[in-house]
Amino acid sequence: MQRSRSSPTPRTPGDEQFALAAELLALLGNRTRLTLLHALAGGEADVGTLTEVCGAARPAVSQHLARLRLAGLVATRKEGRRVVYSLRDGHLRRLVDEALNVADHRLSDRPPHG
Repeated sequence: MQRSRSSPTPRTPGDEQFALAAELLALLGNRTRLTLLHALAGGEADVGTLTEVCGAARPAVSQHLARLRLAGLVATRKEGRRVVYSLRDGHLRRLVDEALNVADHRLSDRPPHG
C-alpha cells in the first residue's frame, strides 16, 4: 500500500538518517557536551559562562563547543571580542530535554539504597 506524500505518517528512516542520528547521539553521549547543550537551551552564553555552568576547564569547554559547532549543533556570533554560542534549533533542545527526562525517570524508578 502506497502512502501519499501529504500523509502525516513519517517515512521509514534510511541508512543516511540512522547514520546521522547515531553521530548526533554519540555527540550527546558526552556529559560535558550534554551539560553545555542544556545550558544553551536556556539561551545564549559565552565560554566563560558555560565554563562556570559545567565546571570543566576552559580549554576543554572550548574544545567541546568547537565539536558541537563543527557538527552544526550550535551557532556562534561575535559580540565585540566575545563569542556567544546558541543552539541551532529547537529539535535539539527537545532531544536534550527528553534524554534528561528519561534519566530522571530511571533515577526515580530505582529502589532505595539501604
